[in-house]
Amino acid sequence: MSNLQPKIYVAGHRGMVGSAIVRALEAEGQTNVVVRTHAELDLTNQGAVQAFIAQEKPDQIYLAAAKVGGIHANNTYPAEFIYQNLMMEANIIHAAWQVGVQKLLFLGSSCIYPKLAPQPMREDALLTGTLEATNEPYAIAKIAGIKLCESYNRQYGMDYRSVMPTNLYGVGDNYHPENSHVIPALIRRFHEAKESGAPTVMIWGTGTPRREFLYVDDMAAASIYVMNLDKSVYDAHSEPMQSHINVGYGEDVTIRELAETVGRSVGYEGEIVFDTTKPDGTPRKWMDSQRLNALGWKPKVDLSQGLEMAYQDFIAHTSVLRME
Repeated sequence: MSNLQPKIYVAGHRGMVGSAIVRALEAEGQTNVVVRTHAELDLTNQGAVQAFIAQEKPDQIYLAAAKVGGIHANNTYPAEFIYQNLMMEANIIHAAWQVGVQKLLFLGSSCIYPKLAPQPMREDALLTGTLEATNEPYAIAKIAGIKLCESYNRQYGMDYRSVMPTNLYGVGDNYHPENSHVIPALIRRFHEAKESGAPTVMIWGTGTPRREFLYVDDMAAASIYVMNLDKSVYDAHSEPMQSHINVGYGEDVTIRELAETVGRSVGYEGEIVFDTTKPDGTPRKWMDSQRLNALGWKPKVDLSQGLEMAYQDFIAHTSVLRME
């Protein structure tokens, strides 16, 4: 039976999204999933990527590989972020075309949109304004990935699609104390406060900015859903030069609401205090997901459920570190 299945290459299978896509494909019964670690295949090496794609000849490619990081990492290593991301996507997309891989899904990021884009951010906000300075190199690389897909579609008639996720969290997240994103950072902070019996947890800012969060398994499900849409249906909801699709939860929460929900999920019973002398950042970042909803997909995991599963993953992660 397995030889009738498509051969699927997931680039970036060790990352949070890539590993979720592999889990979801295997849960569907896909047995012909191809992966390679960075040690086995350097995606910035054009010759190595071309040889690998030519040898494996996959039917579908999920391009979830990326160099990612928080504000500090983006600010400190801008050359690495633009170079590595550009090379990975250019090498994979070009090699896919050379071998005749008809179907590919590129995973982008909400940072492709202008810093001051109207809320909620629609797909047509792309390239209408200045990007957030701190992660501009990464955003430029992700925009280039969208345009690579569109260009190969326009010139060669390929079927290369792009999805732009909102803020993701869940199993496989990065809980590093200095360079993690907001949810894993809060999970760690509340857990440590609970363990030490700290009476308060301090959060930067006023707590009023709003952010949207999507559980990573929902993102994986959306990716597979978009990949498998009939081309006529996908094309009817996109344009040749504006083909990417937003993937969001559909609602956002204040940072205060987020902190309170994380606190409950972790079981922290102390007080949450906001340091209003610290900066808030952008007032709101919310994706417009109407295009994807019109295609028939909606998320399943709400924030409370997702945070409880994320906390269990954090506990498993920290117990493994202790054993090591």
